[in-house]
Amino acid sequence: MPAKNHLSQEQKERLLKTLKEHENPYVREKILIILLINDGKTYQEISNFLDVAYPTVAYWASQKCQILF
Repeated sequence: MPAKNHLSQEQKERLLKTLKEHENPYVREKILIILLINDGKTYQEISNFLDVAYPTVAYWASQKCQILF
């Protein structure tokens, strides 16, 4: 699992902007997962909070480079 605050400030700002503006809920969910990991939440905590499967959280966490544009 990535360390807390692993995103740069620029990456975080870009993700927050996209989270607010993007219409696709699937994309917003992926971004939210990355932001929650950056805040130090565990995969299990995120899975419970978003009511998504643990493997989904782990997958999107591993794919973060593709999400960061």
